[in-house]
Amino acid sequence: MVIQIGIIGAGNIFGAYLNTLRKERKVHIVGIADAQPAVAQARAAEFGLTAMSVEELLAGPAQIVLNITPPSAHHAVGMAALNAGKHLFTEKPLAATFAQGQELVALAAAKKLRLGCAPDTVLGAGSQAVRALVDTGAVGRIVGGSAQFMNHGPDHWHPNPDFFYRHGAGSLHDMGPYYISHLVHHLGPVAELNATARMTWSERIIPRGPNAGRSIKVEVPTTVVSQLRFVAGAEVSLTVSFDVWKHLHTPIELYGENGTILSHDPNKFGGRVRWSQQDGDWQTVRERRPYTTNSRGIGLLDMAFAVGQGRPHRCNEALALHVLEVMDKSLESAAHGRALALTTTCERPVALTARLT
Repeated sequence: MVIQIGIIGAGNIFGAYLNTLRKERKVHIVGIADAQPAVAQARAAEFGLTAMSVEELLAGPAQIVLNITPPSAHHAVGMAALNAGKHLFTEKPLAATFAQGQELVALAAAKKLRLGCAPDTVLGAGSQAVRALVDTGAVGRIVGGSAQFMNHGPDHWHPNPDFFYRHGAGSLHDMGPYYISHLVHHLGPVAELNATARMTWSERIIPRGPNAGRSIKVEVPTTVVSQLRFVAGAEVSLTVSFDVWKHLHTPIELYGENGTILSHDPNKFGGRVRWSQQDGDWQTVRERRPYTTNSRGIGLLDMAFAVGQGRPHRCNEALALHVLEVMDKSLESAAHGRALALTTTCERPVALTARLT
């Protein structure tokens, strides 16, 4: 059976999703819509697709809607898709706020529809190599770790970076989903956290590109440091910042009772994964795994195949809502200066050992 997919949103990430979906013979893209019809029409002409209005797409034959609109629109577009009876896979984060995420999850459950959410880099070769090391006890029980995303923001490369500094985005809600999703995938859910946050500049100036010299008003913290205590017992420090020019930190390090794991960049599907036992030499994981290159959209494919196979999908609503709560609770903890317990939980997704079918 061919799965009918409609896409809402034609922005910067559109091409990566389309490249993955078009390689899958079981998928057909019925059309593309965007809040700016001219943008949808331009993308449709570029890739040989059908441009539609959002209303036409939701009323059409699509079984699954891929929502790759900006974060501020994730809730409204997602609710509309679910109310139209469509399964929904959304770009991260699940919504701009935890409360909005709860509404999406509740509506999907009430309508018995699937709800999935990026990042699906957790299904890539790099993440699965780390997961295998954790699951086989290569370094013993994980007791601690550190994770850090730090650069000077998207102002230098994104053509329209304003939304990165609005509510629902910022360094934490933009990049945090990659790091937190990977940590939860490896270690399980977070029990409690304690965080600090700051807005280093209230105004940013775009340095290059078509909008060079234009000012961006910053609405959210741009550096957040969270101490995460996992249900399984590990303590991991997470730093997410748009205020750092350069650094030499490993993206994710996991410290076990008998050694250390150095992970790849969780924003990528593949990459070098190393590990060591006690004070021994670093070893590089050599096993071959699928999805080493940009494969955005495999989380949607996993969800689509899971519908037909009657199994849970991996990038699911429980994981996405838990990640969203970790981010919202981090900002709340920083604002109030105290530790906060998580109210949600989730299961670790089933490991992926072969290509999706």
